[in-house]
Amino acid sequence: MRDELYRYMKVGIIHFMLYPETIKGEGPILRTLRNLATDPYFQVVELTWIKDPGVRAKAKAMLEQAHLEVKYGAQPRLLTQNLDLNTFDEEERKRAVNTIKEGINEAKEIGATSLGLLSGKWAGKEKRDAAIALLIDSLREICEYARGFPVTLEQFDWDIDKRALVGPIDETLEVCRELRKEYDNFGLLVDLSHLPLLRLTPHEALEPVKEYLVHVHIGNCLMRDRNQAEYGDKHPRFGVEGGENDVPELARFLKELFKIGYLSDDGPRVVSFEVSPLAGEDPEIVLASSKRVLNQAWALVK
Repeated sequence: MRDELYRYMKVGIIHFMLYPETIKGEGPILRTLRNLATDPYFQVVELTWIKDPGVRAKAKAMLEQAHLEVKYGAQPRLLTQNLDLNTFDEEERKRAVNTIKEGINEAKEIGATSLGLLSGKWAGKEKRDAAIALLIDSLREICEYARGFPVTLEQFDWDIDKRALVGPIDETLEVCRELRKEYDNFGLLVDLSHLPLLRLTPHEALEPVKEYLVHVHIGNCLMRDRNQAEYGDKHPRFGVEGGENDVPELARFLKELFKIGYLSDDGPRVVSFEVSPLAGEDPEIVLASSKRVLNQAWALVK
């Protein structure tokens, strides 16, 4: 087995997925954040928007006291407002870009070290090239506004749930190559939860994009029964009945992260749980379950 987990990995947790009642920037943010701030298993917490400036200030103080690195997920700013960075509606695209700019300001205010976002919708083969051009234009404006602050594009499914332009490997590479020509603060986020939805093995998903990969999420999905309420990109716990990922799949994913050099002796890199309780489930138990799964998978990584 490889050496101590934390030599290679900064273990993170996505607050707004574990506690989905906070995903719109409201709700019991401070109470639930405290649960994570007092848990020494984690080195990173990923937050989304916090609408109340007073709550933001208290959250920042709590995170500083906890010695936690902060990542800012702007995906909910887009998804909950139905905004699209590559829409053909110019006014809507402007609103999408502007909410990400607001997110960058908030991320800096709270002490985050990067901001994550996602592309707009897959527009079909006929409009693919035009949609990519619009997305690149939006991301250029965002990266320019960020002034060196890291901006991370997350890859999602393209035909099941989120139906995102980025997306399939070809579209992902095209966007990454174009942005990196101008902006070294741009990178890619790959999520284990999305690999089954994209019908990709860890090698197929990670090897082509390894030079752009700066952030990783781990989780699960359900895609065998369209009639399930949790079908698609809902991030149920590892090992849930009918799910795609558990200890063996996570171990294979971690092994591939070593193969491509994301995890290495050069220092720990962020790997964050993205898990959400199903109806009737306790988020604290889901959290404990996730940690057990990572510990078991780590024991299989050689």
